[in-house]
Amino acid sequence: MAAVRTVPSRTDHVVVVGAGLAGLSAALRLVGTGRQVTVLERAGGPGGRAGRLSLDGYEFDTGPTVFTMPELVADALDCVGEELTDWLDLQPVRPAYRGFFADGSTVDVHADVEAMAAEVERVAGGREAAGYLRFVEFVTDLYRVEMRHFIDRNLDSPLSLSASALGRLAALGGLRGWAAKVGEYLHDERLRRLFSFQAMYAGLSPYDARALYAVIAYMDSVAGVLAPVGGMHALPQALAGAADKHGVDLRYGCAVERIELTGRRASAVLTADGERIPADAVVVTADLPTAWPALLGCEPKRLRRLRFAPSCVVFQLGSARSYDRLAHHNIHFGSAWRQTFRDVIDRGRLMRDPSLLVTNATRTDPTLAPAGRHTYHVLAPAPHTGWDIDWAAIGPRYRDELMSTLEVRGYAGLADDIEVERFITPADWAATGLAEGAPFSLAHTLAQTGPFRPRNYPRGWDNVVFAGSATTPGVGVPMVLVSGRLAAERVTGPDPAYRSRAWL
Repeated sequence: MAAVRTVPSRTDHVVVVGAGLAGLSAALRLVGTGRQVTVLERAGGPGGRAGRLSLDGYEFDTGPTVFTMPELVADALDCVGEELTDWLDLQPVRPAYRGFFADGSTVDVHADVEAMAAEVERVAGGREAAGYLRFVEFVTDLYRVEMRHFIDRNLDSPLSLSASALGRLAALGGLRGWAAKVGEYLHDERLRRLFSFQAMYAGLSPYDARALYAVIAYMDSVAGVLAPVGGMHALPQALAGAADKHGVDLRYGCAVERIELTGRRASAVLTADGERIPADAVVVTADLPTAWPALLGCEPKRLRRLRFAPSCVVFQLGSARSYDRLAHHNIHFGSAWRQTFRDVIDRGRLMRDPSLLVTNATRTDPTLAPAGRHTYHVLAPAPHTGWDIDWAAIGPRYRDELMSTLEVRGYAGLADDIEVERFITPADWAATGLAEGAPFSLAHTLAQTGPFRPRNYPRGWDNVVFAGSATTPGVGVPMVLVSGRLAAERVTGPDPAYRSRAWL
């Protein structure tokens, strides 16, 4: 492959805008190569979307609740010679998910292949179990091809793609529809849903998404799900702690007003309180569609044509109620599965037959709530703010509808026993600076994937680099961690030792 573009001239001092997972990943790699690194974060601490909400002794994660691929965190810490186990206590989540279906049945998803094959045989018979094993082979091969050649690599154009890897991806069936590809291996509708619902993370229906995105199903359903003790916010806290230990200048409560430009180069970062911080290079991890015009003072035409992923409504509830039938992560599927995607994605409507993800984190880590209490993080897909929905008017009513749905789905008495509550709508996400109120950022259509996604090193700027879910490689905790390292490598050049260690 051709050499990738890197920042020319000196890069001694790098300013990173944002102390989320992407910014901290970038900062660790940059400081590990000897750069002076300053991280500017408008919030009072690290985390970005992976923040923390404390309510009367209850601790809630404000962003992602599912943690996979810990080796990517280990890599970020290894950049400064630190060990993962010295910074994080990770507990396995078993089962990874528990699926609840409208017919009253449940199916557990296990990362252990033998255990999952036994579960599949229990609910659907031996032929389905054999099909599941073939599915595992498929997504494992898919992961190996994609991670090395497409996800974990800076790409300057479609010509940067490996022709042989594209051929391998096509031969595997990665360009087929995701739902159709899963259907080659599994016939039970419940199993098809469990191994394709992850398309929503990519902002698509599994009936529209390409099978290449089934790599997400590998990451959680095969590689496994973990829970950091202290919640997901423990992850950015660990990365920030290591960064601080090794000399990164972390400045919290420091909002960035704009980037000072001299010709094609960023010469400094200007903060809201009037400070000017000179920079040889700038890594921007704020949401790209809003950060570009706000910080750089311009908006390429392509940014006006982006397709956004659906948003979501989130309940954060604290209660003395507990439910023995729950796992850590619980997916409650409605009957009208296809209709859910048509409603939310195609028509901009609220789900008429909701499917919900409920995370009961205190099942694994009781320290997240007062003694004898539990936290419930309820996520319901919803249209983004580009659709004409008055969330100020509809939000309270929809909150009550979802509480009624939870009651029917097995959470009897929860509505009457809530001690703390926070209800978040797409309008609230938009108020934090997320374009279209979409925490899952840009949809992973083929036109917004790989070299077709907004680039992390856009032409026109010599020393401004982007990281985060709106650029390459995409959405999700693993992808955002990779994006931080790829952004850093635009400054430092690629690290051959890492790639030989990781993929050869």
